[in-house]
Amino acid sequence: MPWSRCRTRRHWSGTRRPPLAPLTPALAVIPQLLLKAQAVKVAFFDVDGVLTDGGLFFSESGETLKRFNTLDGHGIKLLAKAGITPAVVTGRDSPALRLRLAALGVTHVRYGTEDKRPAAEAILDALQLDWSQAAWIGDDWPDLPAMRRCAFACAPVNAHAEVKAVAHHVTQLPGGQGAAREFCDLLLVASGHYVELLQEYAA
Repeated sequence: MPWSRCRTRRHWSGTRRPPLAPLTPALAVIPQLLLKAQAVKVAFFDVDGVLTDGGLFFSESGETLKRFNTLDGHGIKLLAKAGITPAVVTGRDSPALRLRLAALGVTHVRYGTEDKRPAAEAILDALQLDWSQAAWIGDDWPDLPAMRRCAFACAPVNAHAEVKAVAHHVTQLPGGQGAAREFCDLLLVASGHYVELLQEYAA
């Protein structure tokens, strides 16, 4: 047998690769939840409190600096690879944010808008999609009108209570620390692409 045990550890001694690990507990969700996300073709992200931890840093010149999570960024790239368009609607704008989104290849963006629903609808129109094909992750009141309309709404665990009450799923991880990646992974599972994409990294 290729597997051998030594105390509590397992060592791979054969030529075949060990099997992929099962889905993490965060992805072991009820089937009804995955059904809500199955038809999603566009995933909307808020920025402050979702792609960041909500903190803002200002330079002496007044420039806004933000800290982003690389796990979240890779999740956004995986969505695009799976045919799910990532989009961003945010109430703020900054050179740092524009550079980050450009690096991730996110082209459907609306900056500096507090009224997020019409901004998102403009993106949906451009993609020839509707709310039944949209997912949203947000953390505060400006996200509520869109979250109430989309097929799948998600909130970070540290989101405002009213937002978590509307969400179909509340992440285990906080904003800026993996919440967006959990959202991405759920959409990949629902679309049937999670294992397929993971296999590419197991080669």
